[in-house]
Amino acid sequence: MPEPKLRVSVIIGSIRNGRFGPTAARWIADEAAKREDLAVDVIDLAKVWLPDVLPADEHAERPAAVQDLAPWLARADAFIIVTPEYNHSFPASLKNAVDWYIDEWKAKPVAFVSYGGIAGGLRAVAHLREIFPGLHSVTVRDSVAFPEYWTRFDDQGRPTHATECEAAAKTMLDQLTWWGRTLRDARAGRPYPG
Repeated sequence: MPEPKLRVSVIIGSIRNGRFGPTAARWIADEAAKREDLAVDVIDLAKVWLPDVLPADEHAERPAAVQDLAPWLARADAFIIVTPEYNHSFPASLKNAVDWYIDEWKAKPVAFVSYGGIAGGLRAVAHLREIFPGLHSVTVRDSVAFPEYWTRFDDQGRPTHATECEAAAKTMLDQLTWWGRTLRDARAGRPYPG
């Protein structure tokens, strides 16, 4: 019997007008969807409308938007975060989304696609790598970065250096898939203790 597909959620972290995030997310989602072992969802934080203010009591009832997104995150086996770099870090909208959830991230792998100026969003990714282990998530080693992203994509939203980008995506997706399967099997066999 074939192994069930790994469910990967691609999360667009920026909610700014005119953002590049949907283009990068479409590209990586298409790359992931080429694989027979992955099922891909795209979550756009600009369409989720999570509240900006979290309750003082962590056991308080969650707002409707938070409840609506929770099952999408919970059923994911792995995540790909698509993030820009704003002021040497990632956007507040992404931190807000991370902070609304706890159990949904646990014992799951997280990969990153970043974009920005000369650093390609890697400073944002470095900060995210510090946050996700605190949520009991595993970040995969390799990521995909687009420095000076406005020069890296054509008018149809495809990378201008397709072979190089596809190779980087394959490496990242291979690692994400390995961790995703490993952690999915572990969660199925025994509950995560965190």
